[in-house]
Amino acid sequence: MLRNILIGFGLMAMILVGVASGAETGQQQDALAAAKNWLAIIDNGEYAKSWADAAPYFKKAITETEWVQSMQEVRKPLGKIISRKLKSQTPKTTLPNTPEGNYVVIQYETSFANGKSGIETVTPQLEKDGTWRVAGYHIQWQ
Repeated sequence: MLRNILIGFGLMAMILVGVASGAETGQQQDALAAAKNWLAIIDNGEYAKSWADAAPYFKKAITETEWVQSMQEVRKPLGKIISRKLKSQTPKTTLPNTPEGNYVVIQYETSFANGKSGIETVTPQLEKDGTWRVAGYHIQWQ
């Protein structure tokens, strides 16, 4: 069930409706910075903090307890990050089952210490206060 929750977050980040402008480039960089900071929290095993720092939409989709448990079962056994390379970043205004807004779907090619590798998808959302917060996270194994 917990793996399905993570898969669900990834699926919500896959439907495309793009937007592009000069201002968006700056927003993409801010979204990328937010994703990197959030992933660093995950990488340090601070799963409760990652939930606390996530977007309200994320917190409505999964409780803190469920999130921490899923990270301990799925992410923690992978071990440390060996490499994480930016693959793509795509701005969106809509995603499945989410309110309209500004999102950036960011994908990384990631390798872990236990020998597994895959695509991490992190989807920051621009909040009304101008802060980017992660609204979705998914790992797809290769």
